Amino acid sequence: MTLSRILLLTALIALAACQKEQEPADVEPASLPTVEAPLQGVEDAYAAAEQVKLEERAPQEWDDLHNVYKLSDNIISGSEPHGDEALKRISEMGVKTIVSVDGKVPDQKTAAKYGMRYIHVPIHYSGISEDEMLRLTKAFREMEGPFFVHCFHGKHRGPAGAAVGRLALDGISRGQALAEMRQWCGTAAHYPGLYGVIATGEVPAAEATASFEWDFPAAHTLSNFREAMVDSARCWDNLKLLYANEWKPDPEHPDLDAVNESDKLAQFMGQCAGMDLVKDKPEDFRAWMEASAVGSKTLQANLNKLAGGDATALETANAAFKKLGKDCKSCHGQYRNN
Repeated sequence: MTLSRILLLTALIALAACQKEQEPADVEPASLPTVEAPLQGVEDAYAAAEQVKLEERAPQEWDDLHNVYKLSDNIISGSEPHGDEALKRISEMGVKTIVSVDGKVPDQKTAAKYGMRYIHVPIHYSGISEDEMLRLTKAFREMEGPFFVHCFHGKHRGPAGAAVGRLALDGISRGQALAEMRQWCGTAAHYPGLYGVIATGEVPAAEATASFEWDFPAAHTLSNFREAMVDSARCWDNLKLLYANEWKPDPEHPDLDAVNESDKLAQFMGQCAGMDLVKDKPEDFRAWMEASAVGSKTLQANLNKLAGGDATALETANAAFKKLGKDCKSCHGQYRNN
């Protein structure tokens, strides 16, 4: 062996030894915190959210991103990011994973542009189901943080989702999580189910989330026609409340937004119209489904115009809403429960 080869081999051995020293073997993974047991004797979880007193803290606000609170190094709560600049701003906060608990499909393409991944786990105002809790907890335990958690306004469902992360990932007390929802994020008393699940709901054990097979989708897909109809009906009920108030927010349901609800309805109706089950139905059923898909898009377009300041869109939005309701009623009269 030549001297040059001996010197090269010696250098490679030394480099390997150096790298081995920098990467210690048998490193134990960080243990997950223990989640506090459900609180006992809680009759009013909203009232219990006052037991832990927090210092006053104002949210960070921008034109395209609202009600942003950094709850910890791991969890940030806020509103839906509206557009490229908002997602860029979130990435500059160090966020690696965005969790949307709103019904609308999130903008994964733009998030990926800034090195972030979206996970979509829609929840309802009534609370968080066992299945949704399992998915949220698994995401917080297994995906890369920090996390940005949002609904639409960032005041009600989003903070509840963020509270799950605070319990499962940060190991805080349930009283602290409830206090952050009420005293900082502004979660309303109108949604006792959101408070209740954080106060007394079961958080899955680490073994349960580890064994649960789930691929962390960026867009929740409706599994069947019945689920689609249930979600569509929920949107429709919300839109009826908003219609009665000339599409302005209802004080009894402060998180409802006409544009967001119409966006979700158009998404659901479009998915329904394209399902194989619909394609096999009679011609009149298919026609009503297609009319509902088109009508929901018409309503969506007019409510967007109204929100943008076009006062003339009020009349056309109302007309689109009534037409859509008529089509749905006709279809239900013929096929519901059949």
